[in-house]
Amino acid sequence: MADPYATLGVSRSASEADIKSAYRKLAKELHPDRNRDNPTAAERFGRLTQAYDLLSDKGKRAQFDRGEIDEDGNPAMPFGGGGFGGAYGGGGRSGMRPGQGPGGYGARDQQGFGGGDDMDLGDLFEGLFGRGSGSRSSNGFGRQSAPPPRRGANITYKLAVPFIDAATRANQRITLADGKTIDLSLPEGLENGTQMRLKGKGQPGPSGAGDGLVTIEVLPHPFFQRVGDDIRLDLPIALDEAVRGAKVKVPTVDGPVMLTIAPGSSSGKVLRLKGRGFSRKTGGRGDQLVTLAIVLPEDIADLATRLEGWTHPGNVRSRLGV
Repeated sequence: MADPYATLGVSRSASEADIKSAYRKLAKELHPDRNRDNPTAAERFGRLTQAYDLLSDKGKRAQFDRGEIDEDGNPAMPFGGGGFGGAYGGGGRSGMRPGQGPGGYGARDQQGFGGGDDMDLGDLFEGLFGRGSGSRSSNGFGRQSAPPPRRGANITYKLAVPFIDAATRANQRITLADGKTIDLSLPEGLENGTQMRLKGKGQPGPSGAGDGLVTIEVLPHPFFQRVGDDIRLDLPIALDEAVRGAKVKVPTVDGPVMLTIAPGSSSGKVLRLKGRGFSRKTGGRGDQLVTLAIVLPEDIADLATRLEGWTHPGNVRSRLGV
């Protein structure tokens, strides 16, 4: 993978806003759905997403800038992964020359590492890399065997889910970096920010593909509001419905239902619809809480005439102490 800054087309001093803006612009251009005739679009989109994943994470970005991890997010090898730099340089101060000591590199001249001091480079490398299984290579360095092959890098996705779909756990279709689409089953207890792992849907690697990491964003709704596992709804009702009682149609995430309003219901009264909320991690669903709100007509002249001479029999503000 190329340098993540180059992949996003930003400088190393770019701000978080610059990185996000560059990613959004390129993601629109390279998304596989918009480039069905371009066989390289999916691969480029995957690299772009991986670069954004690294640079949008402050901790990972700082580690990459310091050279502690590579562009895949994996720990960087000491000395750049190429052994002990300068061991065979032409300056004559390496302390080792071919043909000396066991295996050709064990003896030292007086110009190496502190003049005439007797330093065992095998011990030095064991201190840097840790002791292996008890055997040393023929050069006396005592290096460990090569690390096992790495899995491919993970790929992150963000999936915006409509409020009602999140509450009812409706399957969501998502397009992966390779251009393929899958139907995603939403888990119980889904919340805003829930992360789902798609095994083997990341970048390919010598030891197998990485995973896809999907972060869920639950979109807001114009009149439903989530409170824990419950859903709240303010329901407008007419004055005559509140006075005489009525059966009214109420929206829920599962579709409209009929709700009975008792005679003499006041604004602020809360009615409960069982099992019409979000799914719980422990099973079952929360409820829908319906708060009644009496709405008067814009023209109240007729209503005022009908109420002429009538007043409320009690103090409606008595509980406030006034």
